Amino acid sequence: MARPTRYLLYLAVGAGLFAVLLYDMTWHPARHEKAAVSCNAKDGKPPVLAPGQTLKVMTWNIQYLAGNRYVFWYDLPDDSGPDERPTPEDLAFNLDEVARVIRDEQPDIVLLQEIDDGAKNTDYGNQLALLQARVADLYPCGSEAFYWKSDFVPDRHIFGSVGRKLATLSRYQLDSAERLQLPSPSGLFISRLFQPRPAMLVSYLPLSDGRRLAVTNTQLSDAQSGGDVQQRQVAAVLELQQAFEQNGTLWISGGDFNLLPQGQYQRLPAEQRAPYSAESELRGLWESFPMIPSNEDVTGEDRRKWYTRFPNDPRISGPDRTQDFLFHSPKLQRIEARVRQADTLLISDHMPVIARLQVTMRGE
Repeated sequence: MARPTRYLLYLAVGAGLFAVLLYDMTWHPARHEKAAVSCNAKDGKPPVLAPGQTLKVMTWNIQYLAGNRYVFWYDLPDDSGPDERPTPEDLAFNLDEVARVIRDEQPDIVLLQEIDDGAKNTDYGNQLALLQARVADLYPCGSEAFYWKSDFVPDRHIFGSVGRKLATLSRYQLDSAERLQLPSPSGLFISRLFQPRPAMLVSYLPLSDGRRLAVTNTQLSDAQSGGDVQQRQVAAVLELQQAFEQNGTLWISGGDFNLLPQGQYQRLPAEQRAPYSAESELRGLWESFPMIPSNEDVTGEDRRKWYTRFPNDPRISGPDRTQDFLFHSPKLQRIEARVRQADTLLISDHMPVIARLQVTMRGE
């Protein structure tokens, strides 16, 4: 065999082996797949939700239990933050703090984002399992779905495994759940293999009158200057909500949308506005369905009470924006809502949004 031909053969074999290795260490979820559901009630089956009940819902990005005492590399625009991971002591402390808040509030449904499982920078622990062990008496049912998973990420700040989930806890019976892939950010093909795969975790609660309540939990991609990924993701969320309405399914959607409500872009200091859009991509959602906090909440005299984000950025001294929301079917009625700020500022860079909703009777 001629030397050039032999070199080309070696190169082709090497490239093939590299492709196999790359595929093996990265994650390739289906666009639509079943999600893990568990219901483990000690006293028989969990209760079934009934029309006419008031349902208390909480959504909270718990920031993989890192806490708001750091400035991570990604917290500054040039990736120059000095911190790369939380200490084991802070992970344990914030786990207890998240459990404390949940036990104090005792919502019927809890939507959680940024929960690590098998990640190097959080000591490979299953944070959801640790949390469920602390609140098992309140939440016999739960569902979960990964949206970032890789055996190895070559980024120098990680240089190891990642695993990050959405999770939904329920006091009431869950009969199924599914993971729906959202549009992904653009970028080079190889780099996209190691990036998060944003998704919606949709959990279904049976109602005693034969209907179902769909609860959607999500975290949209971070804002990207000049990109349209958030616009495409919002469109996918809206399409699902409209489908629920058309087929008569009651629904609630919540999570970290990484987007601002009406008027907040203009209130942020100029250096904090990038890469948000002056015209929020959320408009399509709030014009179609009720939003909590509403635009009236976040633009009124008490608007600071509705801030849900306290970025890990030394230039910011307190909560200054709203990025976490609940949307719901018009067939559910808002009774009350609030953001729990006072004792959660150091647990995460997000604060929980809590609402009470009335489940309407059939035909109302």
